[in-house]
Amino acid sequence: MAKDFYHDVVRHALESEGWKVTHDPFPLNVGNIGYEVDLGAEKLFAAEKGLEKIAVEVKSFTGPSDINEFHRAMGQFNDYYVALEIIEPERQLYLAIPEETWLGFFQEKAIQRAVERIGAKIIVYSPTNKSIRLWKK
Repeated sequence: MAKDFYHDVVRHALESEGWKVTHDPFPLNVGNIGYEVDLGAEKLFAAEKGLEKIAVEVKSFTGPSDINEFHRAMGQFNDYYVALEIIEPERQLYLAIPEETWLGFFQEKAIQRAVERIGAKIIVYSPTNKSIRLWKK
């Protein structure tokens, strides 16, 4: 499976925030169906005395049509969400998108409603600074 253009940027940003990337990619096998989420990571939170596990699907939105990129991202997110519910329900799934896409396309009312409807958690990253700008849970 080909990596998204900003895959390594998101990996670096997660590691900079103290996440340990445990899988690159993160395999999800449910019956005869196999998926690969871009990244699996975990982080120990001492204050809460717990380990948080996440899976991150990275999207670059570099194609000619944001709506086509969005449809693909939402379809993948939904499939991965269902698979995680079955095999590892404690792991939270995030969709990572570039800051420019978040500030523009993702502010459209219909896009916001679609994201809310499927309960997508979002990581907004800066490709320039190689950092995470926002966690939207």
